[in-house]
Amino acid sequence: MSQNDNLDGIKAVLFDFGGVIAEEGFREGLRTLARQQGLDEQSIFEAGMDAVYDSGWVVGWGTEADFWRLMAERTALKGDPDSLRAVILERFRLRPSMLALVDALRRAGYVVGLLSDQTEWLDELDRRYRIYDHFDRLYVSYRLGKGKRDPSLFDDIARDLNLAPQEILFIDDSPGNVAQARRQGWRALLFQGEADLRRRLREMGIPSS
Repeated sequence: MSQNDNLDGIKAVLFDFGGVIAEEGFREGLRTLARQQGLDEQSIFEAGMDAVYDSGWVVGWGTEADFWRLMAERTALKGDPDSLRAVILERFRLRPSMLALVDALRRAGYVVGLLSDQTEWLDELDRRYRIYDHFDRLYVSYRLGKGKRDPSLFDDIARDLNLAPQEILFIDDSPGNVAQARRQGWRALLFQGEADLRRRLREMGIPSS
């Protein structure tokens, strides 16, 4: 019997990055910039979320320059793109205890992966913090050409893992992404804090330390 045969059939655990493994730097960075410039925080954040998809940047067919061009056209946000991006990147603060959880699951025999709608900024963060070393698989939207808004992404990943959908657990802080994963047959948990996550994993029979 393998180590996971009696643990609710889950063989892989995939984590979102911003908002789970790290603080949500894109949201907090844009809101910080809005406050600094006297703009509405929620409007700037929503414009940023639309622009990162509408520019194609987050799925790899657009560029960072395309993103900032749309932001300039659609909002009153001003500034040099290098300075603006620095504010955002510094707010992707890693949560060491979440990486420790990833490491513990890996030691317990689970395949652990990162599943995130991110641009090449994630590679830049990895060069600083060696994030990728903690994961067996990386599923990042700009590399894959599609993001979590596309339900076929979940089917693609299940095939890549060679697992049935119900053998995969996904952890994300977005209710919409959690619902999308569940519609594709995955198990999924909404991240509402580390203590809550560890409790729910224990209830599923999955070791969290």
